[in-house]
Amino acid sequence: MNSTFLFAMLLTTLAGLSTTLGSIISIFYRKPSQEYMAFTMGFSAGIMVMISFVELLRLGIETIGFIYGNLAFFMGMGILFVIDVLLPHIYILEKYNSKDSSNSRLKKASIFVALGIAIHNFPEGITTFVGTMKDVDIGIALAVAIALHNIPEGIAVSVPVYAVTGSTRKAFLWSFLSGISEPIGAFIAGIILMPFLNDTIIGWMLSMVGGFMVFIAFDELLPVSQSYRKEHISIIGVMVGMILMSFSLALL
Repeated sequence: MNSTFLFAMLLTTLAGLSTTLGSIISIFYRKPSQEYMAFTMGFSAGIMVMISFVELLRLGIETIGFIYGNLAFFMGMGILFVIDVLLPHIYILEKYNSKDSSNSRLKKASIFVALGIAIHNFPEGITTFVGTMKDVDIGIALAVAIALHNIPEGIAVSVPVYAVTGSTRKAFLWSFLSGISEPIGAFIAGIILMPFLNDTIIGWMLSMVGGFMVFIAFDELLPVSQSYRKEHISIIGVMVGMILMSFSLALL
């Protein structure tokens, strides 16, 4: 294993386990405000959309051409669409903040949301791994973007678990398990792809990863952000996220 592979695994692990930061936050801030959640989800969506179009899809097109780059991009969106239909990703924190107060239903739902987040985090691990193998700076930017949206996901897992069990240990454990799937996804991708990695495969993967990120932003993060119905906070979060990502890409 070369140093880039190991660094890619490190970045993916840090991004994935940022769910535990959300869990730690939830211990002290057990019911995050709607303003906080609306801004954070919008902020993460803005970062993901910006890096997908400005970096990932652009690099994919430069590597494999316009037609194949766009084809891979929409394939990535299609793959996550199928996963989302077969294994719905429910942000339980939204329900928890609104009307679902049944302990038994909340317990069952908290387990499903942890599993759903774990499954959806799997391709995000591939995202960071492939980006890092192409360019370490891209990998860092991807890891930051994914980590930022994993933090509220960690809150989404740990808050209902704590509400049901009263155990900070169990809340932390479920949050940890939902995030560990990212480095697992990266490791599996690395073992399978490492012998075959070349510019063409990386180009396809970067474009597909861009599709992954855009789908997550539009299908999950923005709808949840806007569901809190706090006027303009969602779009402000999106704009701030885009501005920050543009600035970080310029520095990199």
